[in-house]
Amino acid sequence: MNWTEIVAEVPAKDIETAGNIAQMTVPYGIYIEDYSNLEQEVLEIANIDLIDEELLKQDRTKGKIHIYISPEDNPTEAISFLRERFQAENIEYKIYSDDCDAESCLENWKKYFNPMKVGEKLLIRPVWRDDYNAEGRIVLNLEPGLAFGTGTHETTRLCLEALEKHIFKGAKMLDVGCGSGILSVAGLLLGAESATGIDIDEMAVKASKENAKLNNVQDRYTGIKGNLADEVNGVFDVITANIVADAIIMLSGDIEKHMNEKTVYIMSGIIDTRLDDVLSALPESLEVVEQYEDKGWLCLVAVKKS
Repeated sequence: MNWTEIVAEVPAKDIETAGNIAQMTVPYGIYIEDYSNLEQEVLEIANIDLIDEELLKQDRTKGKIHIYISPEDNPTEAISFLRERFQAENIEYKIYSDDCDAESCLENWKKYFNPMKVGEKLLIRPVWRDDYNAEGRIVLNLEPGLAFGTGTHETTRLCLEALEKHIFKGAKMLDVGCGSGILSVAGLLLGAESATGIDIDEMAVKASKENAKLNNVQDRYTGIKGNLADEVNGVFDVITANIVADAIIMLSGDIEKHMNEKTVYIMSGIIDTRLDDVLSALPESLEVVEQYEDKGWLCLVAVKKS
């Protein structure tokens, strides 16, 4: 079984932020090539000032992030996630895959995506799989395409579990960074009256609308391309944001105006090393009332203080 090597090339000044984003795609390590401080680092680490000529030829203005992903972990979803989040951080990038292009990777990956139980009520069913037993669960039919969000990653699964607990019949839901639309569709299947999904990636918005249609909830779903501050008005009963820590921090200044006194705000995609940063950025009027964790990934549930 061949793994896929994904290489993301970004400006050297953005390598730390891009590396943090890339780290979210896999539960193991990534490899970063960064030659911007080559001489100093070689001197500090090896205590020599003689550097190999091939290293000296490397581009000092750019860094490369190498990510190695097995087929069952969906390389295509990782590529889509990187694109979406690099764009959100205004990071210029090039992404390469040395084994296959995105479409081919997706076809290869499909055979590893099995129907999957999530929480107490849901079963995520890839549309190409008919060999499943729902066992009384609500079936969420999913065609992720090239958008992030299948339920296989800890961040999405934790968010789904929290959403299942807090969604209620008649709720108005907002899904920030909707990706494939899996959270919006889940919310609607679990009883929400309406769901609005917003994402900066046009491909993600398209996928979310298609998945709403697959589950016969398209009349209650609105997909919007853009950012929260410019494109969304009104308040919601449940808000989900399954994105990265830095993006959640950026949202903190705008999220309150979309909350009523009883709104539940579910944040996921937070690696444990960034928890304090996220908590310190939350408005003083909000308090975290629940915290979910799996393999170093965190999902927080916040409400307005009484």
